[in-house]
Amino acid sequence: MVAKSTGPSRSALRWLGVAAAPAALAFGFFWAGGWFSPNRVTQNRLMAELHDAGSYGHGFRRAHAKGVCVTGRFDASGAAASVSKAAIFREQSVPVVGRFALGAGQPYVADNPATVRSMALRFMPKDAPEWRAAMNDPPVLPLRDAQDVSDFFSSQRLDPATGKPDPARIRAFGATHPWLKAAAEKNAHRVVSSGFADDTYHSLDSFLLVAENGTKTAVRWAMVPMQPVAPADAATAGRDHLFQRLIADLHDHPLQWRMVLTVAGPHDAVNDPSQSWAQDDRTIEAGTLTLDTVESEDGGPCTGFTFDPLILPPGIIPSDDPILQLRSGAYMRSFALRSGEKRGPSAITPAMTQAPAAESEKKS
Repeated sequence: MVAKSTGPSRSALRWLGVAAAPAALAFGFFWAGGWFSPNRVTQNRLMAELHDAGSYGHGFRRAHAKGVCVTGRFDASGAAASVSKAAIFREQSVPVVGRFALGAGQPYVADNPATVRSMALRFMPKDAPEWRAAMNDPPVLPLRDAQDVSDFFSSQRLDPATGKPDPARIRAFGATHPWLKAAAEKNAHRVVSSGFADDTYHSLDSFLLVAENGTKTAVRWAMVPMQPVAPADAATAGRDHLFQRLIADLHDHPLQWRMVLTVAGPHDAVNDPSQSWAQDDRTIEAGTLTLDTVESEDGGPCTGFTFDPLILPPGIIPSDDPILQLRSGAYMRSFALRSGEKRGPSAITPAMTQAPAAESEKKS
C-alpha cells in the first residue's frame, strides 16, 4: 500500500506560483506607500509636505511650477567620448527640448532674482536612447538625503496666520542640521546673475560615466553661459520680468552654454550633494548647448513629461547619491497627480512668447 503524501499538492503549488507575483507587487506598493514603516519618507509624504509649504498643484508641477519651454540643439565636442560611450557625446548635433523655471511651487509667483532658477533638458539623439537632466543655479544642494529633504519641507510649512513659514521653525532646522551649514553658506554667497540667459546651472547630484571598456568616472556637470554675465538689478520691476527678458533675448539671438564636466578627485564626496568638490578638479568641455526658440507651456513641447534625472542613456549611470532616487520618485508622483487635475493657464502665455510684429515681418 502506497502511503499518502502529506506535502502540498501540485495544484496547490501551481496556485501559489500564480499568486506570488501579484502578492510581491502588492507588497512593493504598500512598502513604497510607507504602510510598514510610517516614518519612511515616501512620495505621498513629500507631496503633502510640499502642499503644506505652499505648492499650488492644480495641474502644475509641484515644484518649479512657473516656467517656459525652449528648444535647440547640443553639439558635442568629442572630448567626453573617451570617458563615456553615450551617444550624446558622439553625435555632431542632438535636438534638445528644455525648460527654464523658478524654484517655487507657485505658477503665478512674481519673478525675484534671488529665487532659485532651473534649466531642464531632454537630449534626443537620433537612433539612440534619450537623456534627461535637471539642473539648478545654486552650486551645491544644501540637503544630504531623504530625511533632510523632508525636514526642510516641514520647516517651510506655511503658518495660516501669516501665510509665511514660521521663522522659529526655519531656525530650528538649521540648528538641528549643522552638517548642511557649509552648503547653505556657499549658496548664499553665490553670484546672482541678471537673468536666465547669463546664469550657470549645476547638476548638483553626481553621476558615473561609463566608457567603452567599462571604466567608470564620477562627474558632476554645469552649463556655463557664453553670454556675458551681469549682476542682478534689484531695481528691476515687473511681475514676469525674468521671463520677459529671456523671451526677448531668444527672439534677438540664440543663447549658448558650455557643458563642463567636473571629474571627481580622490577626496570628493561623490554620494553627498551637499559637499563641494575641490577647486582644482579636472574638467572636460563636453560640448555646446544652443537654444533658439521659446514657447509657453500652454501647448508647448516641454509640458507632457518629466525631466526625471534617472532617465539615462547607456554610458551614464546614477551614483549612490540618495537624492537621485528621491527626485526621480517625486517627479513621477508629481506627474501622476497633475495628469489627473484640471490645469489653468500658465503665467507666461502663448501671446507673451510671440515675436514682436516688426520682427516677425522682418524674418518673413
